[in-house]
Amino acid sequence: MPQPLRALAGVGLRAAHYRDFLECRPKVGWLEVHTENYLQPSGWDSHVLQTLRQDYPVSLHGVGLGLGSARGFSEAHLQRVRAVVERIEPALVSEHLCWGAVAQQQLNDLLPLALNGAALELLCARVGRVQDVLKRPILLENVSTYLRFADDAMSEAQFLAELARRSGCGLLLDINNLYVNQCNHGEDALLALQSIAPGSVGELHLGGHLLTPQAVIDHHGAAVADPVWHLYAAALLRFGAVPTLVEWDTHLPPLDILLGEADKAQAMLARHAPHSPWQGALLAAPPAAPAEALAQQQQAFATALFDTLAALPSFAGEAVLERFALYRGNLSATWRRTLGHAYPVVLALVGEDFFAGLARAYGRKMPSDSADLQQFGARFADFLAAFPPVAVVPYLPDMARLEWALHLAHYAPDAQALAPDSLAALHPDQLEVRHLTLHPACALLASDWQVAALWQAHQEGLGQGMFPHDMQVASWALVCRPHWKAQVLLVDAAAHAALLALQQGQTFGAALDVAFERDPAFDLATHLRQWLVHAVLAA
Repeated sequence: MPQPLRALAGVGLRAAHYRDFLECRPKVGWLEVHTENYLQPSGWDSHVLQTLRQDYPVSLHGVGLGLGSARGFSEAHLQRVRAVVERIEPALVSEHLCWGAVAQQQLNDLLPLALNGAALELLCARVGRVQDVLKRPILLENVSTYLRFADDAMSEAQFLAELARRSGCGLLLDINNLYVNQCNHGEDALLALQSIAPGSVGELHLGGHLLTPQAVIDHHGAAVADPVWHLYAAALLRFGAVPTLVEWDTHLPPLDILLGEADKAQAMLARHAPHSPWQGALLAAPPAAPAEALAQQQQAFATALFDTLAALPSFAGEAVLERFALYRGNLSATWRRTLGHAYPVVLALVGEDFFAGLARAYGRKMPSDSADLQQFGARFADFLAAFPPVAVVPYLPDMARLEWALHLAHYAPDAQALAPDSLAALHPDQLEVRHLTLHPACALLASDWQVAALWQAHQEGLGQGMFPHDMQVASWALVCRPHWKAQVLLVDAAAHAALLALQQGQTFGAALDVAFERDPAFDLATHLRQWLVHAVLAA
């Protein structure tokens, strides 16, 4: 059963701090994780979370459902979220008051929602659907925005309050976002607090922001600013002690700095008692109302993100073009950041500027079709193979294929490695007819280029800087994942052929026949030892 989330201060669990938490178990009230980072039921990230949830209450904070998407809401993604909720059993589940998709195209951003009756009816139905599938009430978070729509009929706080009343959901009130929107739109953050019933707030967020000439941006990359602390104090007077998270997602500091921010929030929380804690309620989902005007507005927004000549929706306020450009910039930055994480060697080979151009071209040619950004780069190698400017680096598509195999290996299911003793116990005749299975993280790559050696030349401790003298030499590589960390092994043609035969379901004897056909001097003992040491074969 999930541990209850008391009115304490928590922090977001990010990969850069995994080791600190695993080794030291620092004192903090609870941990928040982004749901979409744990959609895979296995792999290193899920292992870390399953380990830490034994010692910390956990809150799941989603960024991909896009509840306000009139025509792009993904039932498939909702089912994946349900599986994560059932596996993790979090104390709280939350999402954002936003939209993020049109038709089958995912924009992977928290985009601003029109604040009118049509959007409210749609959100009530969607929240009801989500709560029905998850079998629990959820929290909805107010988001920071750069633009407001001309047809808004209520404030964001009024919208949230009515949504909570009608749907039974609770509110995750982001104090930094209230301040950001006060700066961007002239909205009164203190008045917003007064518009929301104390018993409807189940969590508070604090974070840092960035001042730019166009707008204030909620970038989660700095310490909490003084005006936000002052607004937080007012929120505690209004809502009492509520579980509070300090968000810090970019430009991550050492963990002790983040925990220092949480300690500051905890000291302020300790001065208050809960007024009327949020309990949540599961209400019947109202039927979804037609939202054609809302869908057309969102489609126009999405079209304008990709086409600078397209007509913009009708926005209120000034500097519309400049502020809409921030959303365009976010889209390109998301593509660049996501691909850079999956393809670091490709990035190193072509340089930052060219890679950013590749990311933009890829995102426009092959837009995201999944709310899970981990899948965005799946077609990058095929894109590179057909992209004329890359022709001068002909081995780049194969490097991308190798890096994508490493990316998938990180999230692959766990499996027990085959023990040497179990092989030694078999009679040679038994071993010959045995079907041996490769570990789920393993992948094989054959290339006309020395991409594996080039990849290793970019890895610290693996012959760093020892670049191949002649790239146009055939090579074979094996991706494996012993002890959680994915690796690339250079193998010869015979070993590659044998492993490929095993992967295709052939017997061990048949795989050896293939290997000896390639190389009559194939050293079985050496290769078998390598496969066992690197957990290539599964039990």
